[in-house]
Amino acid sequence: MNTNNPKYRAFFLIPPEVQLLDFAGPAHLFYEATLYGANIKNLFLSMSATHEEVTCAGVSLGKLQPYDAFELGPDDLLFIPGLEGWIFAEPGYAAKNQEFILWLKDQYRNGAQICSVCTGAYIVAFAGLFNGKNCTTHWKYLEDFQNRFPQSKLLADRLIVKDGNLYSSAGVSSGIDLALFILEELFGPVFATKIAKAVVIYLRRTDSDPQLSVFLQYRNHLDNRIHQVQDYLAQNLAKKTNLDSLAAHVHMSPRNLSRLFKKVTGITVGSYLEKLRVERAVQLLSDGSKVSAASLACGLRSSNQLRSLLKKHTHSLPSEWQG
Repeated sequence: MNTNNPKYRAFFLIPPEVQLLDFAGPAHLFYEATLYGANIKNLFLSMSATHEEVTCAGVSLGKLQPYDAFELGPDDLLFIPGLEGWIFAEPGYAAKNQEFILWLKDQYRNGAQICSVCTGAYIVAFAGLFNGKNCTTHWKYLEDFQNRFPQSKLLADRLIVKDGNLYSSAGVSSGIDLALFILEELFGPVFATKIAKAVVIYLRRTDSDPQLSVFLQYRNHLDNRIHQVQDYLAQNLAKKTNLDSLAAHVHMSPRNLSRLFKKVTGITVGSYLEKLRVERAVQLLSDGSKVSAASLACGLRSSNQLRSLLKKHTHSLPSEWQG
């Protein structure tokens, strides 16, 4: 591979107070891609017009190249990672970084692929690039983002959104999913799967997946007993369980557990267990497990029971069951 004449260039912006995983995750996947023969050159940019060192989370990052030393085109990708929320919340943030924002708008007009991770969407939005465009950001900032950028078409509960040459992703680790998504676009699914395996990513998430796994949802409460029940269900999907045994596990009556679980999570114990089983089954089937094995791993009696559950919750079946 001739790295002096790369087919693609991947630029990773390193703004002050950058979220480390937001840029390191995608950067590592693109580095790994070069080891597998992808004709890509990876570069790291300062948000200022000078070479500088950036400190974030107590770590100093140096040897950054000034952003205005480059002009990007259709074969270039620019990853814009998230940063600490208080920074872009400060009045005058856009004005203070106006030269970079103008440069960013020029690169977009040149056809460069602009890829925001987490709150990096704010920087793209300050440039007006999301006006009239579909996009997403971290779920905690959805309301604030929509209020500040009402012309954007913000999509909630979406992991990855692509609109033309604009990409946006949800929070933190979704930058890894976005990088795999783009690598698949550039080099195909077989190549992207090799990279996922190389970095030990067992479950690849796509643009149709929600931001939060059901294993993380319904946990925004402070009741430790209900957290214990949720932990037990998630860790013991293959075991048969009932309300009486769950209640005994947390020293409650079945009636009290049912009432409290619904109160703090918004759904019943049974509905929550079904959601866990559906997500786990889809994961296993996507990874190549047989239907019978997936059924047993999810605590179901038969393949037909799994099929009924998937119909109920996803309204679709794996391709091998269709027709």
